Amino acid sequence: MGLKCGIVGLTNSGKTTMFNCISNTKAAVTEFAYSTNKSNIGVCAVPDDRLAKINTFIQADKLVYANLDLVDIPGLAKGASQGEGIGNSFLADVRLCDALIHVLRCFDNPALPHVEGSVDPVRDIEIVDFELQCKDLEQVDRKISKVEKAAKIGDKNAKHDYEVLKKYKEHLEKFQNVRTLEVTPDEHAVVADMMLLTEKPVLFVCNVNDDDAVTGNAYSEAVKKYVEENGGEMLVIAAKIESEIAELESEDDRKVFLEDVGLTEPGVNKVIRAAYKMLDLISFFTVGGKENRAWTIKRGMLAPQAAGVIHSDLERGFIRAEVIKYDDLVQLGSELKCKEAGKLAVEGKNYVVQDGDILHIRFNV
Repeated sequence: MGLKCGIVGLTNSGKTTMFNCISNTKAAVTEFAYSTNKSNIGVCAVPDDRLAKINTFIQADKLVYANLDLVDIPGLAKGASQGEGIGNSFLADVRLCDALIHVLRCFDNPALPHVEGSVDPVRDIEIVDFELQCKDLEQVDRKISKVEKAAKIGDKNAKHDYEVLKKYKEHLEKFQNVRTLEVTPDEHAVVADMMLLTEKPVLFVCNVNDDDAVTGNAYSEAVKKYVEENGGEMLVIAAKIESEIAELESEDDRKVFLEDVGLTEPGVNKVIRAAYKMLDLISFFTVGGKENRAWTIKRGMLAPQAAGVIHSDLERGFIRAEVIKYDDLVQLGSELKCKEAGKLAVEGKNYVVQDGDILHIRFNV
């Protein structure tokens, strides 16, 4: 799909530890501000219990889960919009992401000083937001300068664009993120190619101490209140626990560890699913033969487009899609029984693929 989720946060927030847990990579974790100046790239499997369930009815040699691309972006600091720290690099990498996971430090540790001198996750949100808002405002101002002259001599399109851009400018000058501005599709089209930073959806992840992994703490409660007032999504995760879980190779060992700390599943699974949802992605399945596989598509895709995710030939030569709903397969127990019960639908080029659909693509090239 090519969609990327960027992991951002201030230095020493646990951002890279979280990235390593989610993507199962080993990016360097340090205790020094600006110690890394380039982003880490990773891919993570999207947890989906449905795939294993499907395999109990239609067995294959292996299971292949859907993937999500992740980018661990170097830590931000005040003044990034003016090039402080690795500011310009940070903001360029944020621009290339489709959604953001903002890791917030919600734990005390005197041995690991906070870059701002104290722990205050709401202030940290505002620091990052301010830097992104400044960069967005700079972009909007540049575009206003381009269209202003044409608007003054009567160009109707330029005049319309100028008024829309002023609306965005006034919103940003009030220290508000673009994603909270109500605009029409026609108005949004004016800025669609600008890839504004504060327009991207954000998931706030509160990184807490081990003891607070289940209940959260005062810091995460402050973030919860902020999200209730300003919108967004949040999760509470203990990155240290997650890193210990990730080191365990046996599924049984992981299960015992989770029970010991009072968790039902790794917190990173929740983060991945939330990011998947935030990007408005869904999964469909192909089954039989050597592998049962989950595929990632954007919600609203038509059957030929979904077929193209598997292989371009399938989209080019698409004839029809034979569709079984996941719930029908679970209830009836086999593809044959679904067919006998009239639960196998034959769909054409205008069929909108639904989350959990099991597809057989018929094509000819």
